[in-house]
Amino acid sequence: MGVGIANGVASGALWGVVFLAPAVLSGFAPLQLAAARYLVYGALALVLLVPRWPALRSRIGRTEWTALAWLSLLGNLLYYVLLSVSVQWSGGAAASLIVGMVPVLVAVTAAREPGAVPLSKLAPALALCVAGVVLMGWAAMASSHVHASTGRRLVGLLCAVGALLSWTVYSVGNARWLARCPDVSGHDWSLLTGVATGGLALLVAPIAFAAGGQGRPGAEWVQFWLVAAAVAVLASILGNACWNRASRALPLSLGGQMIVFETLFGLLYGFLWQQRWPLPLELLAAGCLLAGVVLAAAAHRPAPAALAQH
Repeated sequence: MGVGIANGVASGALWGVVFLAPAVLSGFAPLQLAAARYLVYGALALVLLVPRWPALRSRIGRTEWTALAWLSLLGNLLYYVLLSVSVQWSGGAAASLIVGMVPVLVAVTAAREPGAVPLSKLAPALALCVAGVVLMGWAAMASSHVHASTGRRLVGLLCAVGALLSWTVYSVGNARWLARCPDVSGHDWSLLTGVATGGLALLVAPIAFAAGGQGRPGAEWVQFWLVAAAVAVLASILGNACWNRASRALPLSLGGQMIVFETLFGLLYGFLWQQRWPLPLELLAAGCLLAGVVLAAAAHRPAPAALAQH
C-alpha cells in the first residue's frame, strides 16, 4: 500500500510539469510545444519498442494502428495544444483545476456501463466540481497575474474545457481498446501510443516551426528543446511508469484518488513560477474541485457487504 501511494504521488508530481512548461516557454506557440514534446516522446518510445516488436507484430494490425492514431491525436497532441493555450492565456491554476475534473467526467461518461455508479450518487461531486470551475473562471478573469486581455482569458478557459473533454474521450476510448486487446500489455500499448504520437508530431512539425521562431537567439532554442525533452521524459515516460506501478499496487477506489495529486502539483508549480500565494477565491475553487474528485472516487468504493464477500 505504501509503495502504491508513493508511486501515485510521484506520478502526480511528474505529470504536474505539463502545466509548468507552457508558462516557462510562454514565448513559443502551443503547437511548437506539443510538436517538440511528442517528437522526443515518439523517438524514445520507438527505441524502447524495437526489441519488443517481434512479439507484438502479429497482434497489431491496421485497425489497431488507426485506433492508436486517433487516441494519440485526442489524448496527446490536441490535448496538449489546448492545455498550453489555456496556461498561457488564462493561467496555470485555472488550467490545472479544470483539467483536474477528468476523473469525475470519466465517471459520468461511463455511467451507462454495466455496474457503473448511478449519477444520483455522483451529483454532490458534480455540484462541487461545477462550483469550483465557475469560481476558478471568475478568479482567472479578474486576476492581475495573467497578462492577457479579457478575450484571451476567456478563450484560455474555453481551451481548458476543450482539453478536459479531449482527455475524457481519450480516457474512455483508451480503456475500451485495452479491453479489446488483452494480449497487449499496458506498457506495450503505452509505447505504441508514443510511436503513433511521434508520427503525428512529424506531420505537424513543419507547420509548427515554419510559422514562427525565426530570429530567436540560440539560447532560447536550447532552453526550448531542453524543456520539451524534460517534459517528455518526466511526464510521458517516468510519470506513466509510476502510474502503472500505483495502479497495480492499489485498489481502484484508492487509485482513482491519486489523480488529485496531478492537480495539486500543477497548482503548486504554477504558484511557484508566478512567485505568489494563491488568492482566497483560488483556494476556495481548489477546495471545491478537489473535494468533488475525492467524493467521486468515494462513490466508487464497494459496499462493506461486497468487501466481506471477498
